[in-house]
Amino acid sequence: GFSHNPSPKKPLTLSLHGWAGTGKNFLSQLLARHVHPAGLRSKFVHLFLATLHLPHQQQLQLYQEQLQSWIRGNVSACPYSVFIFDEMDKMHQGLIDAIKPFLDYYEQVDGVSYRKAIFIFLSNAGGDLINKAALDFWTSGKEREEIQLKDLEPVLSVGVFNNKNSGLWHSSLIDRNLIDYFVPFLPLEHKHVKMCVRAEMKARGHAVDEKVVEAVADEMTYFPKEAKIYSDKGCKTVQAKLDIH
Repeated sequence: GFSHNPSPKKPLTLSLHGWAGTGKNFLSQLLARHVHPAGLRSKFVHLFLATLHLPHQQQLQLYQEQLQSWIRGNVSACPYSVFIFDEMDKMHQGLIDAIKPFLDYYEQVDGVSYRKAIFIFLSNAGGDLINKAALDFWTSGKEREEIQLKDLEPVLSVGVFNNKNSGLWHSSLIDRNLIDYFVPFLPLEHKHVKMCVRAEMKARGHAVDEKVVEAVADEMTYFPKEAKIYSDKGCKTVQAKLDIH
């Protein structure tokens, strides 16, 4: 809908939350490819890693200035720029507020319009809240597929706002409702891990061997310990385990 809107009122801002290996990176790459077919290889898609690009707390002010000028330069070059901020939960408090002017409902900021850009935040923060909700559903005999966005979104935005390790702690981006969607990624069940194994085998050009699929999925660790419903690492270590087989 956003990409078909000729004059959006603000940039699209998505915050993707969930445990490791549940597909946040995968989805952000799909979205990037939808806008720019070269995906992460496109010079208009920018991946930003908190621990690599912004490691030092004492340089916060410098980072804020660099971030603003980097975004300004890239959107000036291409209004449809896509910015992916990974490891939001490792980002220093207050840093992300530096980009607030670009996400707001302004027609232009210093002569540049940011309204057609897309900002995607990826974070493990809130993963515990999502997992708890999924577990509660399972305990009450409901299917994982019955969980709806309305069951999780309010819990998630409040939880992330109040989580000191979320990168969005007391952030004006949440305060001012500048994040369009908080997207929860649910923990993966045994059957989903098997789907990941099959997809990886096909990607490598191998025929799918269900014995190997079962073996790899069984080697993953699951929680809660007694019931073993959800994968601890999502599909994160599927590739490495498949190498052994």
